[in-house]
Amino acid sequence: MALAGAVGSASALEEVPFVTTPDNVTLKMLEIARVGPSDFVLDLGSGDGRIVIVAAKRFGARGMGVEIVPELVRQSRENAERAGVADRAEFREQDLFETNLALASVLTLYLLPDVNLELRPKILALKPGTRIVSHDWDMGDWKPDRTEKVAAPDKKIGLEKSSRVHLWIVPARVDGVWCSKGERLEITQQYQHARVAGREATVRGTKVALAQGTALELQGETLRVTAAKGDLARLQLLTFTRAAGQPASCASR
Repeated sequence: MALAGAVGSASALEEVPFVTTPDNVTLKMLEIARVGPSDFVLDLGSGDGRIVIVAAKRFGARGMGVEIVPELVRQSRENAERAGVADRAEFREQDLFETNLALASVLTLYLLPDVNLELRPKILALKPGTRIVSHDWDMGDWKPDRTEKVAAPDKKIGLEKSSRVHLWIVPARVDGVWCSKGERLEITQQYQHARVAGREATVRGTKVALAQGTALELQGETLRVTAAKGDLARLQLLTFTRAAGQPASCASR
């Protein structure tokens, strides 16, 4: 994986130096995302291919690296052949902004901050539960679910010989008014943080967790209460549907 950036329009890539991700940082990126054999790892700006190759060789995953520099794509394919994972590690010479991100269950990035922000709307539109891992750079006001600092004595840029590995889990869109059998739930949401019926909640993939053991899960177009405690116990096992109309109302439900 290499540090990459963009300038001008989203499809124009800037000339930047090839900067490799240290091996221990590569490993931490895959570990923090809990990559496994069922995953497809998509690496944007894949450099010499190391992160996709390690994902395949050590974690049993499949994956694809996208890189704009032809020589690096050629080198990545050769590296995959030498590692014995060419059947599970594909590399394409391709503009990362034209890549279908929906292929990924895990998306890895070592891109400059402005590129992360350009990609953010597409990332938030991915399947809930998709894991996003970025080396060093964040996503603006979408704060990570988890960040770990990793010693990186071999890091080739910057004075600080450490890296930060950030993890996000794409949250389901659950904001709105939800209705079920005379019950009404109003949910406001900003990224993975929400308020459900006035209570703080966390959205991780399709699951919504409130304090004191109340939990909901988005199942297709419905929101099911999987556990309810305290003054919300009356909601146990109810299934809600999103209210239609402006303003949204449960009057007819």
